[in-house]
Amino acid sequence: MVSEFDEGADITFKNFDELAFIIKTHFEDRPFGFIANRKNSYSINLSDAKVFNETFKNLKAYAIIVYSDLTERIIEIESHFFKFNRKVFKDFENAIDWIEDSLSNQENDSYNK
Repeated sequence: MVSEFDEGADITFKNFDELAFIIKTHFEDRPFGFIANRKNSYSINLSDAKVFNETFKNLKAYAIIVYSDLTERIIEIESHFFKFNRKVFKDFENAIDWIEDSLSNQENDSYNK
């Protein structure tokens, strides 16, 4: 799944409901990856981090594509609140490769149990 939010948006769990519905409908409880294309500057309400963590336990790889050093520093702060397997990238190709590898490793781990 790939997301791109509008400039200046404030992402809360409440206004994330449409994407949450799509995620739950499409993936159910299966592992999935998420790419946040942060070409625009927006904020994520960190007080909602706990509910995001609890709701999307099947999110196994969260790639963030950044376009500025400032966004990369913001991601460092966010990472203290979100428990997802997160990694920062400068381009889509590496982000997609990492997501696919992470999901493949997750699948292999579940077969070996």
